[in-house]
Amino acid sequence: MLRDPNTIFRGNSLTSKCIDETMKLAGMHYLQVTLKPILDEICEAHKPCEIDPVKLKDGENFENNKENLKNYVDRIFDVITKSGVSCPTVMCDIFFSLRESAAKRFQGDPDVRYTAVSSFIFLRFFAPAILSPNLFQLSPHHPDPQTSRTLTLISKTIQTLGSLSKSKSASFKENYMAAFYENFHEQKYADAVKNFLDLISSSGRRDHKRIEQPILLKEGFMIKRAQGRKRFGMKNFKKRWFRLTNHEFTYQRSKGDHPLCSIPIENILAVETLEEESFKMKNMFQVIQPLRTLYIQANNCVEAKDWIDILTKVSQCNKKRLTVYHPSAYLNGHWLCCKATSENAPGCTPCTGGLPANIQLDIDGDRETERIYSLFNTYLCKLEKMQEACGSKSVYDGPEQEEYSTFLIDDPRETYKTLYQVIEAVKTLEQEHAQYKMDKFKKTKYGSQEYPIGDKSFQSYIRQQSEVSAHSI
Repeated sequence: MLRDPNTIFRGNSLTSKCIDETMKLAGMHYLQVTLKPILDEICEAHKPCEIDPVKLKDGENFENNKENLKNYVDRIFDVITKSGVSCPTVMCDIFFSLRESAAKRFQGDPDVRYTAVSSFIFLRFFAPAILSPNLFQLSPHHPDPQTSRTLTLISKTIQTLGSLSKSKSASFKENYMAAFYENFHEQKYADAVKNFLDLISSSGRRDHKRIEQPILLKEGFMIKRAQGRKRFGMKNFKKRWFRLTNHEFTYQRSKGDHPLCSIPIENILAVETLEEESFKMKNMFQVIQPLRTLYIQANNCVEAKDWIDILTKVSQCNKKRLTVYHPSAYLNGHWLCCKATSENAPGCTPCTGGLPANIQLDIDGDRETERIYSLFNTYLCKLEKMQEACGSKSVYDGPEQEEYSTFLIDDPRETYKTLYQVIEAVKTLEQEHAQYKMDKFKKTKYGSQEYPIGDKSFQSYIRQQSEVSAHSI
């Protein structure tokens, strides 16, 4: 039983390995858009970044190297912590479950909901990708020694920045790394990490009301058009303070005031830009709801895109999300875009959002399937014990002394069915593999090119088959 929150997911278990594989597959494009541009620049520029006084080359300046390294770390840290809206939904769902489970297990540690998620996204995802970009399809080949050393120093620093540990400098074995990390003790780094972790661990697939404290994702002043909730109200424009959490999207007169309007996240059907011709105003977007649409003008185009991206992110899994929308407003009895006269007319333009259609990922499906199979096969005994625990909990509270007696099972019956399917699939594949090897053994002659004389593995296989045959008889 895990008792120290600082050691969460430090070891390799079936759970951690499965999440590793999921992140590597689902997050391939995420890494491409986040890290690849800056990593390509690092590999091409070859700027010296060595900060170990012992390894400094002749003619290198320590201060210049330190400045080069700090610049790279700051830029990579910035692109990572601002990439939350690009994090794949399946990864957000996993991080949400991790955060909630860790918070329930360690209720006395307020930071555990962050460290549980950072253990994966920084320690097992971003840091390894920076260290070995060729293994994550971010580089066609292994970097040269100097670049590899630079990436190692960056990876160590980014990993520690994302850990949110209380004594970060002490976590470095090397004195020069501890001294270098003194440059990152400002509170802005910890705040950026927490905001990023809040966003990627806020799942749109879950019931947000289960979360005790809403997570603030973004806030600021914008101009909104009246939604026409009052029958004879004027549809004018007013400046309001907008606030977005993973629970709701609200606006009020000023920061700290009582909300004038609250839109639950599950009621957001789409978030799209609004054509300038609608109100002769730039930087406008629309938040589409079941009965009305909220038109908003941001301060600039960058701010508008940020709001659209983050609103789309938190609402992208809503069940009634639209597939088409009107890019212009409904004015003077018709839609300006398609000229339809009914205010309830279906949209005329496909909604945006999600990944671009032209993404091409070089993934070997057979190899990845084999890796997943090998994981389940290695931990088959534990899967069977977990299945027994689910069966026990379906009938009564479960055995008190068993290994999984304290395992949190939200739905024992469904979990039991899933585990049963996984176990049966693994056993079926194992039987088919054994049959394939037996058939191949019968057709292969000892002394052939495939199994030459003296091949110990072939001789071992012959003995195993003899033992199996004897046991069957």
